[in-house]
Amino acid sequence: MLPRLMFFLLVCFSLIVLMQNAVAQEEPVSQKEGTTISEQAPAVQEEWNPPSAGPITTWTALLCGKGNFVIQPFFFYNHTRGEFDAKGHYTPLPKGDKEYQSQEQLFLQYGILDWLEIDAQTVYQENYIKQGGVTTHANGFGDSYLFLRGRIVEEKGWLPYVTGLFQLKMPTGKYQHEDSEKLGADLMGTGSWDPGFGLIVTKKIKPFIFHADVTYSFPQRVSINGIKTRYANYLNCDFAVEYFLPKGFNIMLESNAFFQGDMKEDGVRIPHSAVKYLIISPAIGWSCDKLQILLGYQRVVMGTNTDANDSVALTCVYTF
Repeated sequence: MLPRLMFFLLVCFSLIVLMQNAVAQEEPVSQKEGTTISEQAPAVQEEWNPPSAGPITTWTALLCGKGNFVIQPFFFYNHTRGEFDAKGHYTPLPKGDKEYQSQEQLFLQYGILDWLEIDAQTVYQENYIKQGGVTTHANGFGDSYLFLRGRIVEEKGWLPYVTGLFQLKMPTGKYQHEDSEKLGADLMGTGSWDPGFGLIVTKKIKPFIFHADVTYSFPQRVSINGIKTRYANYLNCDFAVEYFLPKGFNIMLESNAFFQGDMKEDGVRIPHSAVKYLIISPAIGWSCDKLQILLGYQRVVMGTNTDANDSVALTCVYTF
């Protein structure tokens, strides 16, 4: 609990300092004395390109640009209200049982070229479970990701901005030799290396910006407690729309869908083990050129073999 509170306070303090600096940098420069509006050169109409933190989960196709380094911390608080079984039926947690989790994620971007960037993401999480009168918790790093993104099409006219994606999930989280007294709280990852690829599309239609992405991943076989385990390939489909308001504010609505088939253990398919879910997320943000902030709510509305979570997400983006 203490590391989570310290991280949250640090993020809040950093946001206040960065917002003050960002607003100060955006203060307009007064006109020189004796210069009238009519004497100034006619203004060139600039392309509409409002800054924003982007969606919570959905990718944005725009890249950070050559030589730019971007830091984006995330803070998630997840509360499990129940679960969806193999047939998609929802069952709430038994009375008195509780499950919740906090996650601190760090997402980094670096522009190698104007059309190519490399990204990385890591997560530290704390899991809490109360089941049948027994309370336990555990913390540690979850699985990490490396990404390589390259521009395919630049937005022009009715053409959207299109970016290609290669990603690699790395098993940096604990996935085996769990403590029986922890009730599974000490398991932080899946154990498999998951290469994948995808496409990201972004289109601006003032005052909206639309984002969509599709990624397909191929988990590699892994031995978990001596059992040769092969998770099925999985598909992520995300869509988000941002609506921009005056004074740097914007609102966002996002949907995230996940589809994965039955897993195999020692070469035998485990029936009814497929995982699916759909998440709906509204959010509100504030942005300027240097700093973007987003506060959102995520809810798992349907699924199979998955937890029914309600989550609060806070993120900010700062560009160096």
